[in-house]
Amino acid sequence: MQSPKVLKRHATLVDRMARAVGVDLEESALRGDLRFDEIADAVLACAGCSNPVHCESWLSVNDSAGDAPGYCRNTELLKRLRP
Repeated sequence: MQSPKVLKRHATLVDRMARAVGVDLEESALRGDLRFDEIADAVLACAGCSNPVHCESWLSVNDSAGDAPGYCRNTELLKRLRP
């Protein structure tokens, strides 16, 4: 089980990555395009990443990108949700 601190860090990374590729997770959930368990799964997938510092660095210079980087464990989910 991941600690609350780790989960919070990765929840933030998932949200930042989604925003960077033009996805509003809250809006997607409200529209019914994203189930709440999918959000939890996305955070857990992110928490399994061995190099979140790399992701943080990528996000610091890519606040609006076309696609998530190839190593992102949530790339397919984010592609599906992008308008």
